[in-house]
Amino acid sequence: MNIAVQVEPEAGTAREVRYTWDPDTDILSARLHPGLIGEGMSGSVEIAGADGSWLIFDVAAGRINGLEVAVWPDVRKRGELAPPTTVEDAAVVVPARASKNGPAAMQVETPVAAEADTAERVIHFRLGKPRQVRVARLAADFLVEVDTQSRLAGLWLLNVPPFPEDE
Repeated sequence: MNIAVQVEPEAGTAREVRYTWDPDTDILSARLHPGLIGEGMSGSVEIAGADGSWLIFDVAAGRINGLEVAVWPDVRKRGELAPPTTVEDAAVVVPARASKNGPAAMQVETPVAAEADTAERVIHFRLGKPRQVRVARLAADFLVEVDTQSRLAGLWLLNVPPFPEDE
């Protein structure tokens, strides 16, 4: 798995995440608010799992601003799933390629593993093989894992609302 990123300190007001479910397609979307403005790559980073799963990161102004879980991997249920306790408030920047102008898209294939607590309110996605990571808080309930080589390694979605038919 080789999606290079940069972790930068984030100053200012904490962002929030807004989750929405599409009950017809089972797509979970997570949008970070407020959106960021600035320069940098805008487009998508698509992760295709070996099992047919799809995670699509929305990138604007070079920063991760959202996620869609378009096709779910098998989710392993765990009685308790606690998010990491050592977390830094940060922005995760996806560097633009020098030859690209305007919207960009990147697609990477890698194993995707998912686990959730029993209520499916905490969901952890691991991208590629397990490895040592640092955790960046992009928003109150949206955490990203970055490995020691500055590559995207996973993410945590916290306080996810129940799927609409479960309400």
